[in-house]
Amino acid sequence: MSAEPRINDRIRVPEVRLVGPSGEQVGIVPLAKALELAQEYDLDLVEVAATARPPVCKLMDYGKFKYESAMKAREARKNQAHTVIKEMKLRPKIDPHDYDTKKGHVVRFLKQGDKVKITIMFRGREQSRPELGFRLLQRLASDVEDLGFIESNPKQDGRNMIMVLGPHKKKTEAMAEAREAQAARKADAKANPGRSQNSAEDEELSEAPAEAPAEAPAEA
Repeated sequence: MSAEPRINDRIRVPEVRLVGPSGEQVGIVPLAKALELAQEYDLDLVEVAATARPPVCKLMDYGKFKYESAMKAREARKNQAHTVIKEMKLRPKIDPHDYDTKKGHVVRFLKQGDKVKITIMFRGREQSRPELGFRLLQRLASDVEDLGFIESNPKQDGRNMIMVLGPHKKKTEAMAEAREAQAARKADAKANPGRSQNSAEDEELSEAPAEAPAEAPAEA
């Protein structure tokens, strides 16, 4: 069945409840009269409520309506927030430098509005010391508490201990802020044409933490 509404001579009812171009209620009129008005206004007669008795029809520019609807749907898809769960893997006896690096990735993920699954991997005798993993997870949660919260408390899963951090910031907010920052950079570049592209890129790299894959295969 087509999802397209019936328009003009495809409407097959004796009378319709007519709505004018500006949304005004015209009332119940014969179909022939409604089609005559549509031709007079150089608009289409579009059935907007087929199940009503009589059906509700509106005078509109159907081609323009379809175009605007398609653009709105496209914008909605563009701004749609997809829930993403990143993963970061750590060892219970992680080196301080490695900890800071991985914490930086967690901070970036949370700023982007993504959830982060933290996995502590135990090997050998480490499995008899689960408190090491628990303390490490608690430390990490405390270090990033301004950006995220513990959504799923630490729990043992075989040789691993898992905790999930949720962002305080919604994904849609993070996306909006990212777009604003990008627009600001473009405006700055336009206002300062003498500034080299390389210097701008160098500044971005110095401010941003290094990229990491969603799942960190390397062990710490």
